Amino acid sequence: MHQHLLESYDRLLTECNDDDESPASPPTPPANVIEMSRMREILFIGICAVSHLMTQAALGQALAPIDIIAPTFGNIPPGEKSWFIAGYSLTVGTFIMISGRLGDILGHKRVFAFGYAWLGMWSCFAGFSAYTRHQIFFDVCRAFQGIGPALLMPNALALFGRVYAPGIKKNIVFSIFGALAPAGFVIGATFGSLFAQLTWWPWAFWSYGITAFVLSVFALLIIPKALSDPPAIHPKFDWTGSFCVVAGLVLINVAFNNAPLYGWHTPHVYFTLIIGFIFVVFFVWVELRVESPLLPIRAINSTVGYVLALVGVGWGSFGIWVFYNISFLQHIRHATPLQVSAQYAPAVVAGFIAAGMTGFMLTHTPVSFVMLLSMIAFCTGISVSTFQPAQQIYWAQTFVGIIIMPFGMDMSFPAATVILSNHMPREHQGLAASLVNTVVNYSISIALGIAGTVEVYAPSNGELEQNRNALYLAIGLSGLGVILGFVFFIKTVMREGWVIMDH
Repeated sequence: MHQHLLESYDRLLTECNDDDESPASPPTPPANVIEMSRMREILFIGICAVSHLMTQAALGQALAPIDIIAPTFGNIPPGEKSWFIAGYSLTVGTFIMISGRLGDILGHKRVFAFGYAWLGMWSCFAGFSAYTRHQIFFDVCRAFQGIGPALLMPNALALFGRVYAPGIKKNIVFSIFGALAPAGFVIGATFGSLFAQLTWWPWAFWSYGITAFVLSVFALLIIPKALSDPPAIHPKFDWTGSFCVVAGLVLINVAFNNAPLYGWHTPHVYFTLIIGFIFVVFFVWVELRVESPLLPIRAINSTVGYVLALVGVGWGSFGIWVFYNISFLQHIRHATPLQVSAQYAPAVVAGFIAAGMTGFMLTHTPVSFVMLLSMIAFCTGISVSTFQPAQQIYWAQTFVGIIIMPFGMDMSFPAATVILSNHMPREHQGLAASLVNTVVNYSISIALGIAGTVEVYAPSNGELEQNRNALYLAIGLSGLGVILGFVFFIKTVMREGWVIMDH
């Protein structure tokens, strides 16, 4: 999306320069599209980049204290606890493409500020679910909470794209955006655990909601007014395609996450899956014929599909790892939520180091090589964590796994975005970040459902073996990512040579 906006801006500059009759007029500087003071620019970067932090914080705030939150709703089976995370990731991944298109139509600043307000409202509702004592109400609130980040992230990237032209400054800004993901998870887990252990867990959601409301106000005040206006030429909204893709992805996800609870032999589980796939097929049929498709199917070539598959298996394995590694620390090693949050704190530093390394490697090595390294990081980190014994010093394996995983996160996202941008037509450049975001979050939700099925139905002798069975699945997914990443790297080098980005 941000690439599409940059191209629109470049065309606008060309038209303005063509109309200028004075040959001596200085050329328009390519760096800053929107003029801002230094302080306002810093605040602008902060208010947009922190949306990624808030997205991951909402994941951590329910995951770390999950065993304190769950008893509020009665005796919940382990398979139902995964919905606390899967419901949120489901809507984040499902609604990203739609929200990006809404930003193109309504204006990115408007949709971005509304995203913070929506996130704040449903975070508060999630806290109030403690009074209802109904898990379904909490799961629904979590799902609607996930729409907030879906509105925020693609429009934050679009706002950056409208302000910064390609160059070092833009690379730094996007590196900051990516580096805040591990920090957001740790911050969310810490404050969620702090309120859950010392006061009452709903205060974690209420304080988070208040923060989101404040950020919404700051977004309206800090982001320049010029960014409120939609592009001069914007596409029509694809209502039919939007309905089909949302219905299809939601139903498929519900089927996979309900399978551990009811079994695949239950009619409503496999019928939900079948209906979901029917909606997805109909979505593809619509997108091939509609005038302004939400997802131009014809623009997706084999390379794009290959990279999206890599992102899916990599981030799916990450979702399993983060859920079951925390479960291991709490149930096997009997760590409190605050202790778990403290153990994940090194991921913040590792995330910033990984972001800096990624920025360097993207301009000194082929992008496909960076993608391969991210898959290796996922597989290595998960393998180290899976085989840790029940009782062992933290620094031996737990610490090692935690500092490796951010390299998989912070390498795969920018690498995948660059590869998709390079292999899609110019008129569809904006789809790159939206597609990667969609696959990242949706794959986490789907993978948790599959891991829940493995945990429940695979032969095991106790909770430790159940936990490892789920992590074996994560090793399998990440190992597949390594194989696919290696094949992709070899094919790319043989076809293009050792090609690196300009810097």
